[in-house]
Amino acid sequence: MAHGSRYKLAFKRRKEGRTNYNARLKLVALDNSRMVVRITNQHVISQIIKVNSKGDETLISANSKELEKFGWKGNGKNTSAAYLTGFLCGKKSLIEGINEATLDIGLKSSIRGSKVFAVLKGAVDAGLNIPHNDKILPDDERINGTKLAEYTKNLNDIELKQKFSQYLEKGLSPIDLPNHFEMVKNKIETEVAS
Repeated sequence: MAHGSRYKLAFKRRKEGRTNYNARLKLVALDNSRMVVRITNQHVISQIIKVNSKGDETLISANSKELEKFGWKGNGKNTSAAYLTGFLCGKKSLIEGINEATLDIGLKSSIRGSKVFAVLKGAVDAGLNIPHNDKILPDDERINGTKLAEYTKNLNDIELKQKFSQYLEKGLSPIDLPNHFEMVKNKIETEVAS
C-alpha cells in the first residue's frame, strides 16, 4: 500500500468493482429518471429511479418473479423473462406518469442483443421513451422463444428431458414457448392498464 500525503484512497465500492463513479456522475447530472437494470443468478430486476438530494429514490420496480402472477411458467432469467420484466416496468411507469428515462446498466458489459437490452426493448415497446440505437436490441425470434422452439424440435425425448426439465416440471413444453410468451404479454397489457 502506498504511503505519503499525495496518496488518495479509493472509495470502497470502487475498490470492490461495484460502482463506476465517473459513469454514475454523468447519469446523475442528466437530471432525468433512470431505468436501472440488474441481472441476478435467478431473476431480472428493472427499476425506475429518481436522483434526490437525500439519495436515490425508487419510483417503480419490476422483478421477473412478478411474472408468475401473470401465468409465466418459464425461467426467470432468460431473454423472454427479461423482455417481459421490462414490459411490465414500462407499463407501471406509464400509469405513474413517467414517460421517459435513461438506461443504467451499471457495470454490465454493453453486448449487443444481451438480456439487458431485452429489458430495454420491453420498456420501449410498453411506451416508455428511452434513448437507444435499434442495432443493440435482440431479435424478436430470440425474445419470444421462436429460436428455442425450433432448436427443441430436433431433440429426442431423452435430450428434451435433460435440457429442459425445469420447463417440463412446470407444465410448459419449450415448443409452446412463443404462444405462452404472447399470452403472458397480452395479460400484462390488459391487467396492468386496468
